[in-house]
Amino acid sequence: MSVLENIKEKIEKSKSILILTHENPDGDAIGSSLALYNALRKNEKNALVYIPIPDRTFSFLPGFDDILIGSDLPDREHFDCCISLDCSDLNRLGIAQDLFNSFEETICIDHHITNQNYADITYINAVASSTCENLMVVLAGLGFTINKEVAECLYTGFITDTGGFRYNCQPETMEMVATLLETGINMAKIYRTVFDVTTFEKTKLTARCLDRLELLADNKISFTYVLRSDLDELKLEESDTDEIVNFGRNINSVEVSVFAKERDDNTYKISMRANEYVDISVIASKFGGGGHVRAAGFETAMSLEQLKETLVEEIKKQLK
Repeated sequence: MSVLENIKEKIEKSKSILILTHENPDGDAIGSSLALYNALRKNEKNALVYIPIPDRTFSFLPGFDDILIGSDLPDREHFDCCISLDCSDLNRLGIAQDLFNSFEETICIDHHITNQNYADITYINAVASSTCENLMVVLAGLGFTINKEVAECLYTGFITDTGGFRYNCQPETMEMVATLLETGINMAKIYRTVFDVTTFEKTKLTARCLDRLELLADNKISFTYVLRSDLDELKLEESDTDEIVNFGRNINSVEVSVFAKERDDNTYKISMRANEYVDISVIASKFGGGGHVRAAGFETAMSLEQLKETLVEEIKKQLK
């Protein structure tokens, strides 16, 4: 029996399904979670998405207001199957990892090559642009029709993980997107909401981080950071910083952009983006993280200066 057949069998026999994704979820994580949620509900399955702190950038998506948020976990007894989406490592489920492990029936749908195969059944195609692309294959295997609501969620995952179709796209990626457009979604509105609409506070934070930005290694590495005090002062969440790493990458001499976010416990979450040839997934893995060839990250307890020195030396090994 194939992986898709196994997934179909488990979902068909499940009456109620819990959907989880990684901490600090991006557009692909929230998009895939809500796409699956809407598809399951449309096919008369009880479903719930649990995300402790969802990014309100995606509040326009159908089903967003149904997400269970906060630190109170859903009641395990209400569900007979658990599906994780866009999460390569059990630890990245955060406070929900023990809940996931309590299920006898678990499924993971992902597109990260670093996936740890922690679920009973894992569907992964690391060549895919996004988890939403892989989810489309799963939904087809289930015999589910993609309506406009599901398509809006899937399209959001496609555009966020490809940077608006600027990278990580295969011919089949665009074929799938064409299928989504046929449902009548307003792609221009979704694109503008995700990438262009912002707040004054986020703009001020971006300006602050750009003021701190420095170029290293003959201007081939950009480095900047955000402090916890910045977020507290401007009343912003960590998710409000997600696009800042791209500003450094857009500088014409830069191959790798590094963005460090200070967390409540004085550790740092590091986001890295590469342009053409550096494999930052290899670099991230050396620090206990992971991701994609051109987009990866990790967490560290090093000080900001120690981090910068150590990470720059590691990146320089791949620079031309």
